[in-house]
This record gives sequence, structure tokens and C-alpha cells, in this order.
Amino acid sequence: MIDDVEHILISEQEIQQRVQELAGQIEADYAGKDLLMVGLLKGAVTFMVDLARAMDRPVAVDFMAVSSYGASTESSGVVRFLKDLDESIEGKHVLVIEDIVDSGLTLQYILEILRQRKPASLRVCVLLDKKERRQVDIPMHYVGFTVPDAFVVGYGLDFDQIYRNLPFVGVLKPEIYESTLPDASSSAEAG
Repeated sequence: MIDDVEHILISEQEIQQRVQELAGQIEADYAGKDLLMVGLLKGAVTFMVDLARAMDRPVAVDFMAVSSYGASTESSGVVRFLKDLDESIEGKHVLVIEDIVDSGLTLQYILEILRQRKPASLRVCVLLDKKERRQVDIPMHYVGFTVPDAFVVGYGLDFDQIYRNLPFVGVLKPEIYESTLPDASSSAEAG
């Protein structure tokens, strides 16, 4: 699996240090408030678990799963809900946890749906921000790292459901995804 990685973009140590910093910021911002972390499956699970464990405060968690990619590496723009939240978010302070924001189209749609459910507040925490590919403006309150337009895997991010368990974020060798998908581009954003 490691042989499929062209190079390590963000080391395990850099990730863990940044997770600690983000956890501290979130704790300070939500002091005295109940916090519901909503993880977007599957990619955000690793990040969300580490983030929650780094906090010295109670947090509730829930998950959503959406698909906008199918068998492609680029968002179709059509979002399909695979799993919705288990409980109402009305009146709750909600922090959406995402692994990577690329075009922003899928996250924009999710945020619109969540706003309609009347949370007390709604913010976004993302591990990786791929600004070069942004098509819509997304308010991101907590950002782990800004990354270049490269096909990244590891620390929750996958290609064809593998590489999620790598402890770092690496750039996948082009021959891995180009040989598999005829329309492969430079994004691994599909949860």
C-alpha cells in the first residue's frame, strides 16, 4: 500500500499536532455550550475520533453519509443521502467534521439541509482544504491544512475504499488511479 504513495504530503506527527491545536480552539469557542459533532462518512471518521479524543470536554457525535461521486473521482454535483442523522439538531450547536473540501458543492448542499433543521449554530471543521478546486464559497471555521490540487489518500481519505488506514496524508501515484478510472482527475474527496 505504501508503495502506491508518490510522497507523504503531511506526516502523522504534523496531523496529530494540528488536531491538538484545533481541539483547543474548538474547546475555547464552545466553552459552556453543548457540542454535537457531525462526521461525514466515511472519510471524516479518523479525523473526528482523534479530534474528539483530544478534547477535555463532553461531546456528542452523529454521522451522515452522502454520495456525489459514484465510481468517479470527481463530484457529479448530484448528492444522494446514504445515512441521515439519528437525532434532531434543532437548537443544538453543530460542528460538521469533513475530511477534505474540494469543489465545495457537496458540503454546500449538506449545510443547506442542516440549516433548515434549525440548529443553534452551524460550523465546519475540515482536515484538508483544496482551495484551488473550489467552485462555491464555503464558510470553514477550522481548517487543518491547505493542500495543493493532488490526489491525496490516507488518514481517512481513500481511493476505491482503500488507503484510509495510512497514518499520514500522501499523494497517490497517478498510475494507480489513471489505470482504474478513465475520467480520473486530481481529487479524492468522496467520503
